Amino acid sequence: MNPNLLFSVEEYKSRLAAVKERMYREGVEVLLGTDPANMNYLSGYDGWSFYVHQGLLVLMDREEPLWFGRMQDSNGARLTTWLADENVRGYQDHYVQSNLRHPMEFVADLLAELGADQRRLGVEMDSYYFTAQCLESLIESLPAAQIMNANLLVNWVRLVKSPAEIAYMRQAARIVEQVMRTAVETIDVGVREGDAAGEVMKAQLAGTPEFTGDYASIMPIMPSGIRTSTAHLSWVDRKYEKGDLVLLELAGNKHRYHAPLSRTLIIGPPPQELSDVAKGVIDGLNQVIDFIKPGVTGEEVEACWRQSISGTKVVKESRMGYAYGCNYPPDWGEHTVSLRPGDKNVFQPGMTIHVMPGVWLDEFGFECSEPIVVTDKGCECFVDFPRQLFVK
Repeated sequence: MNPNLLFSVEEYKSRLAAVKERMYREGVEVLLGTDPANMNYLSGYDGWSFYVHQGLLVLMDREEPLWFGRMQDSNGARLTTWLADENVRGYQDHYVQSNLRHPMEFVADLLAELGADQRRLGVEMDSYYFTAQCLESLIESLPAAQIMNANLLVNWVRLVKSPAEIAYMRQAARIVEQVMRTAVETIDVGVREGDAAGEVMKAQLAGTPEFTGDYASIMPIMPSGIRTSTAHLSWVDRKYEKGDLVLLELAGNKHRYHAPLSRTLIIGPPPQELSDVAKGVIDGLNQVIDFIKPGVTGEEVEACWRQSISGTKVVKESRMGYAYGCNYPPDWGEHTVSLRPGDKNVFQPGMTIHVMPGVWLDEFGFECSEPIVVTDKGCECFVDFPRQLFVK
């Protein structure tokens, strides 16, 4: 057995069996997975090689998936996966970023070699890592295959976490506690925003005295001032000033498993409007956490939030949470459950949700979030960090 594996071979095989069961239900005979989180989930592969085309092929009649990718990354697959050597297939560099040929032609040849070039081929059509050129190349190279959309097929299997996955997420939570503490302690008048971001990233990698961290799928989101009125800006080349409001959406990561966390800080006395919004958001967040339990749906959780903020100054049109876990850039969400009207997915023990009731108004924003795991009777917050508006 590969000594570098982060999970047992039995767990990988159990995941693969669950994916094959879903493939059967959806009529997929061959699955081509290009999302690196799904590759990691099914094989253990972990490398910064997702800037070139790579993936896993899952065939109903084969015991193991096949990894394909750039030849120079093949040893990375051998070092990080549970797959036999013959199931690691690298392509030559003349396929890389070429106008003459495409890596999906290599995949088509591989399927022909396996006698699977006329089957129903499922691809992740809405993955960041599957391009229009990938689809066009497959259509041209596999004229007898039926190509179908299998987007999020693996993601839905990933929804309920195993005890081993949750253990890594607990480690990520210990890391993000230190990361958020570092941010709150570092930000102050006269400190450059970029220096504060640097300390945050250092804390993400340094982790705890017991274990180090890994890079998060999202860079630290740390806007200040008027830039807090939107969700996804970050630091700029300036020094913090008295009166600055700062949003902090940060994460810890251990073996690609995240613990995201948001808090808000102000340098100086907060205006009354900000204090009112902060109280509304935090009270609503507390009510939602008390409400979550097995059997409720995503839209019922959102309705609890909506009821909790009625009559307050909190205005929020966007979803207020989502499933999360193992991921690679550009985000840590799993793209399955969303806490919003119309989401009828039923909560089960082992699901992990980022409860994220951030609000972004015309002049400022406020964030306070919690990563949780659904338990047998309710939910558990992974992180132990004060829910408050931090005032310096």
